[in-house]
Amino acid sequence: MSYTALAAIGVVVVLVLDLWVARTRVITTAVWWISYAIIVFFQVLTNGWLTGRRIVNYNPDVIIGSEKVTMFGDGRIGYAPVEDLAFGFGLVLLTCVVWTWLGRRDQAQR
Repeated sequence: MSYTALAAIGVVVVLVLDLWVARTRVITTAVWWISYAIIVFFQVLTNGWLTGRRIVNYNPDVIIGSEKVTMFGDGRIGYAPVEDLAFGFGLVLLTCVVWTWLGRRDQAQR
């Protein structure tokens, strides 16, 4: 399975978890989007530095775009594949959903 497909599936699974399973609705808050904007800024810088310097390489058969490393275009944003943004979104959202869910659960037990 490609990195593109895995990243897309991951985002959908975490959105379902947030909105319908855990019902935390993290993505519906302004705090989430402001926080995520800060996180994604640094994610693009870090991923771009690692990928632009070819410290991290991606198999062109499993990502959008080619093996050509460009700052923007050819399936890349700041040198990193766009899939990294989706994957990062899913990871950060999952962490926030679990944190919120556990916090609510702890409060309900008190």
